[in-house]
Amino acid sequence: MAPVRPTRSRTTRPRRALALVLFLPLVAALGACGYGSRADDGDGEPAPVAAGAEPLSTDQVRLGYFANVTHATPLVGLEKGLIAKELGGTRIKRQVFNAGPAAIEALNAGSIDMSWIGPSPSINGYVRSHGENLRIVAGATSGGASLVVNPDRVRDRNDLEGKRIATPQLGNTQDVALLNYLSGHGYRVDAQTGAGDVKVIRQDNKEIPNSFRRGDLDGAWVPEPTAAKLVSSGGKVLLDERELWPGGRFVTTNLIVSQSFLEEHPDVVEAVLRGSVRTNAWINQHPDQAKATLNSALGEQTGKPLPDEVLDQAFAQVEILDDPLAGTLRDQAEHAVEAGLLDEADLSGIYDLTLLNTVLREEGRATVDDAGLGVG
Repeated sequence: MAPVRPTRSRTTRPRRALALVLFLPLVAALGACGYGSRADDGDGEPAPVAAGAEPLSTDQVRLGYFANVTHATPLVGLEKGLIAKELGGTRIKRQVFNAGPAAIEALNAGSIDMSWIGPSPSINGYVRSHGENLRIVAGATSGGASLVVNPDRVRDRNDLEGKRIATPQLGNTQDVALLNYLSGHGYRVDAQTGAGDVKVIRQDNKEIPNSFRRGDLDGAWVPEPTAAKLVSSGGKVLLDERELWPGGRFVTTNLIVSQSFLEEHPDVVEAVLRGSVRTNAWINQHPDQAKATLNSALGEQTGKPLPDEVLDQAFAQVEILDDPLAGTLRDQAEHAVEAGLLDEADLSGIYDLTLLNTVLREEGRATVDDAGLGVG
């Protein structure tokens, strides 16, 4: 059977409404306990700025992100000072998260103003607030997710029955992708419990490589660098998720902002976007230097940089870009509907790409579209 390929929704699919059902209690529970988050500046104080620099419309902006290769934009941009440079005297306070729900809860609670985050938490947060808490204002990365298996136990997709396959979290981007893939190949799995023809295990990215090495897992659908770590432990890439998407592109990380912060401080949001666009350009123009900078930042956040072979493989799987690939966000939401994690609701207005397109025009770059899901 050929792999299931999403239809290119920008041109062939009608707009479809989507809403969260099963995943909301988990989002609330994880977010309420602050799971997976910490301030990376020790005492949580904002980083200093150059003497004499004038702040924009606010003295500080609080930025969230993850210590993943798929979050290369904030990791490199903050490490190199490329984002801070655009903010003048407005200081940056950084917060690192391990889980999307924690970042969404921090945004809802007013603890952060903007965050790089995956598409599924963005959708979940938007729907949960009835479209009133966030906007997606830019893209960051595409790709960087794979199904890696123990080749002694899984030779091809027909060997998945009865196997234990991990994802980082119930309802996260890779979890939805795995559930959609299994359903498309005739496997039945209860989306909430993970029980079924294939046992879907939800486990933190940090723990998955250890479980895989112990033999507790037969495989995992995970982002980078976790996928590369599994390969370095003897795993085999059964499926690179890029194979399932037209043109090999799908949104992995985008940049969100609270609607109140966007309304009150558009100059700050525009400055962060300019720093993001210039960071992405620098990464693509200087890949070797970017890898070194990225690994330095990962080492600071996790306590240990990646081995060269893991870093090289992980970095090669990720495309750095400004386009949020809005059509693929809609497809991913529809996959969650089909998996039973989402019911019907309205995603219109989730994007506001006005400031991003302003920056792109200033940089002499092509503008991007919102696939009909932008503010009216």
